[in-house]
Amino acid sequence: PVNMAKSEVLVKVKELIAAPSCYSELKDVAQEYLAAVGTANEKAAGKKLIAELKEDVETIEQVMAFLNSENAIEILGKEAVAVMLEQGKKIKTAGGKYCFCPACVAGKAILDMKDEM
Repeated sequence: PVNMAKSEVLVKVKELIAAPSCYSELKDVAQEYLAAVGTANEKAAGKKLIAELKEDVETIEQVMAFLNSENAIEILGKEAVAVMLEQGKKIKTAGGKYCFCPACVAGKAILDMKDEM
């Protein structure tokens, strides 16, 4: 049986997979973990997911540096970047330490619950 904490982890893993900002390699690792839940491979798949998230969840400084680049404007467009910069400034001012895209938000939540995996 899956306990409450574990079911919370599973919800966040599914949110991560569904996030438009989740890139394919991370999505694959997350799907491997979901497939491994309840099997002998679950712990190993969980460790692999945690390691990948530690590399991929960006800090607010990293995302703000990206948003202030020409690269961001090319990828996201000037209007989207302006909106995201405003949001990033608010989050940073409020003490937020991590990127606010759906993939990073779900990823950070999973990292916070890694002991439940």
